[in-house]
Amino acid sequence: MKLERKHALVLIGIAVWNVVTYVTFIKNLAGTEGRPKGYYIAHTVLIVVNLVIAAVLGKWGVKALKSARIATD
Repeated sequence: MKLERKHALVLIGIAVWNVVTYVTFIKNLAGTEGRPKGYYIAHTVLIVVNLVIAAVLGKWGVKALKSARIATD
């Protein structure tokens, strides 16, 4: 399947959205106290996994965007 420019922009947009929302989540999580240790472990794993997903989607989006530019030249 060939990704077009619109697909690349969607991937990049999703990646940026994930980063923005999970950075906010990190700030909110840092402001909590008195929770069980498992709460922090589970949410830290969730944050790490979603930031990795954002990095992968961002990489694919940038790669697809470059490919779309080369194809139109």
